[in-house]
Amino acid sequence: MGEGHTGEPRHRQHSGTAEPEPRPGDGTPDGTPDGTQTGTHDEPHTGGHGEPHGGQRLDGGEDGTWRWVYQGYAPAEERLREALCTLGNGFFATRGAAPEATAGDHHYPGTYAAGCYDRLTSTVAGRRVENEDLVNLPNWLPLRFRMHDERGASPWWSPELPGLVEYTQELALRDGVLVRAFTWQCGPGRRLRVEQTRWVSMADPHLAALRTTFTALGWSGRLEVESALDAEVTNSGVERYRELDGEHLTAVRTGTSAADGAWVSCRTRTSGIAVALASRTRTPPPLSSRPTARTSGHRPGHRFVLELAAGVDVTVDKLAVLHTAGDGEPRDPLRAALDQAAHAPGLDEVLDAHRRAWHRTWERAELTVPGPTGRILRLHLFHVLQTLSPHTAALDVGVPARGLHGEAYRGHVFWDELFVLPFLDLHLPEVSRALLTYRHRRLPAARRAAREAGLVGAMYPWQSGSDGREATQTLHLNPASGRWLPDRSHLQRHVGSAIAYNIWRYAEATGDREFLFGDGAEMLLGIAQFWSGLARYDEAVGRYRIRGVVGPDEYHDGYPGSERAGVDDNTYTNVTASWVLSRAVELAARLPRPRRDRLFESLRLGRDETARWDEVSRRLLVPFHEGVICQFDGYCTLEELNWTAYRARYGDIRRLDRILEAEGDSVNRYQASKQADVLMLGYLFPPARLAEIFAHLGYRIDDEVWRRTVEYYLARTSHGSTLSALVHGWILARERRPQAWQHMREALLGDVADVQGGTTAEGIHLGAMAGTLDLVQRGLTGLEVRDGALHLDPAPLPELYTYRFTLRIRHHRDISVRLSSDAVEVGLPAAERTPLRVLLRGRPHTVWPGRTRRMPLPP
Repeated sequence: MGEGHTGEPRHRQHSGTAEPEPRPGDGTPDGTPDGTQTGTHDEPHTGGHGEPHGGQRLDGGEDGTWRWVYQGYAPAEERLREALCTLGNGFFATRGAAPEATAGDHHYPGTYAAGCYDRLTSTVAGRRVENEDLVNLPNWLPLRFRMHDERGASPWWSPELPGLVEYTQELALRDGVLVRAFTWQCGPGRRLRVEQTRWVSMADPHLAALRTTFTALGWSGRLEVESALDAEVTNSGVERYRELDGEHLTAVRTGTSAADGAWVSCRTRTSGIAVALASRTRTPPPLSSRPTARTSGHRPGHRFVLELAAGVDVTVDKLAVLHTAGDGEPRDPLRAALDQAAHAPGLDEVLDAHRRAWHRTWERAELTVPGPTGRILRLHLFHVLQTLSPHTAALDVGVPARGLHGEAYRGHVFWDELFVLPFLDLHLPEVSRALLTYRHRRLPAARRAAREAGLVGAMYPWQSGSDGREATQTLHLNPASGRWLPDRSHLQRHVGSAIAYNIWRYAEATGDREFLFGDGAEMLLGIAQFWSGLARYDEAVGRYRIRGVVGPDEYHDGYPGSERAGVDDNTYTNVTASWVLSRAVELAARLPRPRRDRLFESLRLGRDETARWDEVSRRLLVPFHEGVICQFDGYCTLEELNWTAYRARYGDIRRLDRILEAEGDSVNRYQASKQADVLMLGYLFPPARLAEIFAHLGYRIDDEVWRRTVEYYLARTSHGSTLSALVHGWILARERRPQAWQHMREALLGDVADVQGGTTAEGIHLGAMAGTLDLVQRGLTGLEVRDGALHLDPAPLPELYTYRFTLRIRHHRDISVRLSSDAVEVGLPAAERTPLRVLLRGRPHTVWPGRTRRMPLPP
């Protein structure tokens, strides 16, 4: 497909099978890349040396970075393609399933609206468990066809039928459209060419469209087409969840209107969200007969017969409208959907508006990296922007860990915003603010959870959904053993620190004092109050301790042989708690006196509360062992694992916890981490700032202590999380280590390769995708915003020696930054009114409006 156009994709003839493709690293200076708990976070998805699947074509050049192409039909890879070809607009998204596809082993159509959750109770392993799911909504895509001749109608076409001679899917990122084109040998000397273009409108959050063009090659005749809506959908896209009740839709009504319309109305079973889907399908004359309305079960639609002439294109246009509304809201979603479907303009106008909206969005989030690496980053950015778009700013939703791309993690909100918001802060700050406001609206639930646990302040849940209560499952399935096991991951209290971190970073980037002193302060001080209350003073060590938690590692949910849940003094938890308490003290001092008094009164804080916060922030325990920062108290004295033996026996040991449990053992016995835990501190804080935080706690960490600590955990981490390679790449890049690129490549390839039993087919990993963008934007540039100035401390890699991006900082818009191996260039548009302060490795510079300043990197 030519750039900027959607009707003429480029095609290559092939046999219908995947072609050999270049490695993702080809064209770069160094091109060498280098069982699942129900609902658990950070499941495995890729091997260490993965490549894209299914003949995925890797085009070089600037044009190639905007195109994602699959050649050939590969049934075993269709679900992965469906996830990676999802289209959305921040309000809803639809997986890239074929219009004729139904749910089965190879396909899973899915449409998901942000924040549309439903809670059901199931019986699992003899226990009643409650699960909240992001609901799979009625499918608007169904459109199928079959041949008509003197012998009657042939079977409905599918790519599994004989005669498929060409098959291409192209995701055009710049325009936000998915084009599928194929040729079917339907008889001797007879071929049918089909091209389908779909989009989910970025201009109007309720619209989606499918345009199908049929061309008879070497023959003339009749083609029967059926366009329908499908409300016979369930949440069944994740195999390990199938023992749970997935029938979330009830009160289903269907109908047809006029000669081209169909509609579905329903609501979710317990949350009572009303859902309405309407469509219109327009066909050109001549038709052999009038369209016939047909409803089968909960599938309303129309059938019509097209008269095809050899070599003449015949186009069928389908428009869909989706509206939702919760109980008690006055808006009638069905009426809204029907009215919009009836009065919406033609698809040419709808497509034009959609493309313009996407182009405006790209302008606000420019990131240009050359070669195949840039192409993967562009795909990551595309999925971030269509999950969390400008439309998200009007919604009460959080950051779904798997996007709106599937049902893994049940659509829940975890701590992934820690990896997402730092990127959005600098491009779409209104979206960041809305996502933080989601957390503020659930502050009462966080306070209630703390009270019910006998604590004070705000205790945010590890997994959040619709209303802010803890949505973490109580049981998880180990597919390696087939056993359902207790789930203690809700003890990851560090999610509160992630929220506080994002509040602070957002305020620094935007200068939004109104939010910081208002909703932000209420949350941050509530989280500090929780940490202060959870910490208990231990006379024996002369320090405050936080006991019974689970750290980011997630492997260790208790001590060997102990029935007590959680571990004590997880370093990441304690250090980030100290940072939160320090920021709370600082913020309380900065608040205007009337606001401070009102806030302290509403939070029931005493006058000496900040003094206690300061004390606890200085005296939380951080365990060390032989000059290494210990992951938690006792971690460094656990047994060593024979990593060589386990790799030889199992190959892929990213989910070592499942392997050991299936053997009758427990990962709690070993020094083995699923993902970055202590090292996450190096992701959040630059080295100098991290040293300051430890000094505040009364500990000294120098370069040698940190180096030993990094080496220690590099040798003991299985990287069972999509986020682990990202964090390790970030840290090693800052330390100028050659291994950095290996981890960065794994993070880049994670979802697009998805080898060795990956789960991307169940939904992309939004935090990892956004994290790779932020790694390039902040990690390799050392970019920070402090006191209104842009701080840079670049650590360029040979593999990423030049790239550019734009960003927004406070009142400065469209700042351009270009990094090369020997210099940084920063420019301001002429429309800016004030200069920008830039500190390059501490040395001050000034960039004036209308100028670009080149600053050589010190050797």
